[in-house]
Amino acid sequence: MKAPSANTLRLLIPAVSLVALLGAVFYLQPRAMSYTGLNLLFNLAVPIALATIAQMIIIAVNDLDLSMGPFVSFAACVTAAFMPTQPVLAVLILLGAIGVYALIGFMIAYRDLPSIVVTLGMSFVWGGLAVIILPAPGGQAPEWLRAVMTAKPPFMPMAIVASIVIAVVAHLLIMRTTFGVVIRGVGGNARSVARAGWSVLRVKASAYALAGVFAVLSGMALVGLTTSADANIALRYTLLSIAGVILGGGEFVGGRVSPIGAVVGALTLTLAASFLSFLRISPDWQIGAQGAILIVVLGLRLLFNRHDVRAGKE
Repeated sequence: MKAPSANTLRLLIPAVSLVALLGAVFYLQPRAMSYTGLNLLFNLAVPIALATIAQMIIIAVNDLDLSMGPFVSFAACVTAAFMPTQPVLAVLILLGAIGVYALIGFMIAYRDLPSIVVTLGMSFVWGGLAVIILPAPGGQAPEWLRAVMTAKPPFMPMAIVASIVIAVVAHLLIMRTTFGVVIRGVGGNARSVARAGWSVLRVKASAYALAGVFAVLSGMALVGLTTSADANIALRYTLLSIAGVILGGGEFVGGRVSPIGAVVGALTLTLAASFLSFLRISPDWQIGAQGAILIVVLGLRLLFNRHDVRAGKE
């Protein structure tokens, strides 16, 4: 019987990690094995999953977005401050922000700029705009958004249902459409994509715009869950989104990404926070513990990759 390849194992590892963490949580807190318990465990999974998909799209074109957290915070502030009373203005601002994202992608490709430096600079811009919009925590969630995020579908909590929908939609978009193939092609071999008649500049601008859409949805979902916002509400999402992509089997180069794996990685990180809380680990140490979980998973991937290479040589 043929052994599973490294690619298959790379996708199985985050799923196994999620199941293992879920089993540990159920062992420590049996009451979590219920509709309400699962809803509490994965309460913030949806905005994290959306931000992770946004980051995955950027990584698919061999870039890295260090402004993801501040941008999600900005989108949350716009939603909380303007959406309830001035929805048209809120939509126009968010569409303009998506347009800026597309322009950033275009400039990075046109001038061959390092995405890390550009997005790091933009993180201060988005953070400053968020502070201008909401100098102090406040605002409120629109009733329709609150209703959507707190809905109670049968059998499974909304967080899990929404995460499945996000994974399926992102998979179809990135893995099954021509647009998704071209995006991954730019990450794998941009010259080949250009020779095939595609504009790398347009593809990168479109990829950044699509990432901006998912990031805006992340900010809106976050407001729907928390009912308010502030300029620092999603700063951790930058590192969480990168970790979710890598944990889910993605690579920093080569256009190798997995939308389903990215969502599973986001769910794993969300569950890890709950697991660490059950262990009564201080919030100051939880970030380090989450990083340790990521290092362990990456170490396993490295071992499997080496084993696969050796098996191929033999």
